Amino acid sequence: MNDVRIRTLQVPGANLHYEVRGSGPLLLMIPGAPADAGALAGLATALSTRYTVITYDQRGLSRSLLTGPAHDQDVTVFAEDAHRLLTAHGGGPAYVLGNSGGALTALDLAARHSEQVRALVAHEPPVPELLPDREHWRTVFQDVQDTYRAEGPGAAMQKFVATIEGEPSGPPQMPDFSQMPPEALEMMGRIQGNIGFFLAHVLLPVLRFVPDLSALRSAAGRIAIGVGAASPDGVPLRSALALAEQLDTRPIEFPGDHQGLALDASTSAGIIHDAFTRLTRDVVASTEVM
Repeated sequence: MNDVRIRTLQVPGANLHYEVRGSGPLLLMIPGAPADAGALAGLATALSTRYTVITYDQRGLSRSLLTGPAHDQDVTVFAEDAHRLLTAHGGGPAYVLGNSGGALTALDLAARHSEQVRALVAHEPPVPELLPDREHWRTVFQDVQDTYRAEGPGAAMQKFVATIEGEPSGPPQMPDFSQMPPEALEMMGRIQGNIGFFLAHVLLPVLRFVPDLSALRSAAGRIAIGVGAASPDGVPLRSALALAEQLDTRPIEFPGDHQGLALDASTSAGIIHDAFTRLTRDVVASTEVM
């Protein structure tokens, strides 16, 4: 199922570019910045045999253009966009997958609009505010933005990648470009145009997000936290483990590192489907017991 339906949704302050594949239960997939829907194109195709998959560019990135001047965008705004996308497609409840910063959007969606989320897989959400050394990370990421303003995007992104990934346990996993879908290859060019907006208006608001743990605990039976089997001990992995502990759930393991969903879409699709099946089965079982 390679047919992709390209659509646009007007929301307050932006026009969202989104793509629809496949048929079946609704699955909303949210990429992290500065990437866009192309990052999850291979995964979307793999899951489109079972689901109606919606992927999209978050506002201000790539093809989801702002309709006014650029300004800071936080997770709450991104989550309301996800809410409006689901509302435009019947309101849900839908399966939801969030990757990296997109996982923060997905978590806030689950907290604010739980009725729209049937089950959620959040892959390595970076939540430094949950870490014991959060003050250190506030300083680190402020330095990344300061470097952007003083030296430009190249120097800032070098610092960002180094600080968010931590020390790798081995050589980085490199993508096999011959196996990447054309949408992902096209996205790599678009990312360059996103970096300035990301560093100026997304980086700090998103990385200072504090999830509503009380609301998420109420929905914890429908939430799975994913980690990469080869992820280094950086902010995404440490945050995911901390959040899983807060929600009293065991993380599920994906192949590769923080980019594993894109680099091994076929295996990741199977893990995601199994997680959704388990989560919805457990919810039904707990309801029957009550």
